[in-house]
Amino acid sequence: MKHIVVAVAITGSVPRRKDNPAVPITPAEQIESTHEAYEAGASLVHIHVRNDDESSSSDPDRFDAVQHGIRRYCPGMIIQFSTGGRGRDPLQRGSSLHLQPDMASLATGSVNFPTTVYANEASLVTALATKMREHNVLPEIEIFDLSHLYGAKRLVEAGLINQRPHVQFVIGNRKRAPCSGAPARYSPSRTESQTRPGLRPALAVIRQRSCGGRLPGERTLFERASKTIFG
Repeated sequence: MKHIVVAVAITGSVPRRKDNPAVPITPAEQIESTHEAYEAGASLVHIHVRNDDESSSSDPDRFDAVQHGIRRYCPGMIIQFSTGGRGRDPLQRGSSLHLQPDMASLATGSVNFPTTVYANEASLVTALATKMREHNVLPEIEIFDLSHLYGAKRLVEAGLINQRPHVQFVIGNRKRAPCSGAPARYSPSRTESQTRPGLRPALAVIRQRSCGGRLPGERTLFERASKTIFG
């Protein structure tokens, strides 16, 4: 039997209540929503917190409150903080890492989003990776484009992340690497992730936030690039 990790991002950084009245905004709502997903089988939660006006927040007290509730009501669930940059001051993106969640997201390069640029300067990436190492937080390396694999490799070579990092490919949205067509065909669904320990020596890949299927035996462009870069 193949084991999978079901990850849930309960809020994200973009949706507002005007888009979906069910979006959890307050820490209490986020805890309740996470518990519902936990009861349904989710084992990892990716956390964005919001200000009272629903904008993205870096407030450590809000992250702390959500983490405390999840650890109380969802024992054993992997807690992953977002250090994502949409709507957040870059200098504050790592301000909650001292709370020592199990994991935190770490994008290794900049990328175009449909209406903005998600900026991740090399100095910021290095600073976030260093802070995660100092607080014993496992990075979730977010790969939005092929060049970001090289950014991950540089972090490995610098000793800032471990030799087999946890990697997520984020593809399929406008302005990013596609998930349609044979070169980029990718799976599984956005609610299921599968570890790929065969990408040695440096990569264990979690595959999610993608679309489409793939033919038996077909290797994706990302997988081929991973093996080329990491050996």
